[in-house]
Amino acid sequence: MRFHRNARLGLAGRKELVLAIAGGCSIREAAATFNVSAATAHRWWHRWRSASESERTSLACLFDRSSRPARSPRRLPAELEEAICECRRRTGWGPRLVAAATGFAHSTVWKVLRRAGLSRPPRPLREPANRYEWPCPGDLLHMDTSEYARFQRPGHRVTGERRSQDRQHRDGVDVVHAVVDDHTRLATRRSTTTSAPPPPSASSSAPSPSTSSTESPANG
Repeated sequence: MRFHRNARLGLAGRKELVLAIAGGCSIREAAATFNVSAATAHRWWHRWRSASESERTSLACLFDRSSRPARSPRRLPAELEEAICECRRRTGWGPRLVAAATGFAHSTVWKVLRRAGLSRPPRPLREPANRYEWPCPGDLLHMDTSEYARFQRPGHRVTGERRSQDRQHRDGVDVVHAVVDDHTRLATRRSTTTSAPPPPSASSSAPSPSTSSTESPANG
């Protein structure tokens, strides 16, 4: 069951509308209550009155009807449509080549192939994923390294000021190493922090850059 995208009322709203009219409310009053036009309220009320008891019970009379015409006198006979589909299956040609081979218009051939589900070739079957697993734990490790700079103050994206001394405000680099074992899928992350070197104007007796590391295992 589907409703068009501009429908004001859903199935429950339509049912309440017709029940309100059946209860003695006029069509205009019901339309104003449910915020629809009088023509919309009249249409659902007319369908409800002309429906059978089974259609009212299942609410089939309140569904949206297809816009397809009841009769299509200019549609090709079934045998001619089958000839177009057979040409498509045999040759694999597109609508234009099939139209040239069968003598019908390109638009007609395209509509016939679309109704038959042959307007596009079937998708090829995908091969299963080539998965592997190393037999022994620790024999094959995947390592990824990422560097993250630390700053003493926000950069130009926050302050809006671009200065050549931005590098002097860096407070070191955090290096994160992630190692994943191929067999157990056990991940280990290790963070290494490197302090920034002292500025050129500092005393030469300043301590050298220090490095600290932390390690934290995590399941991958």
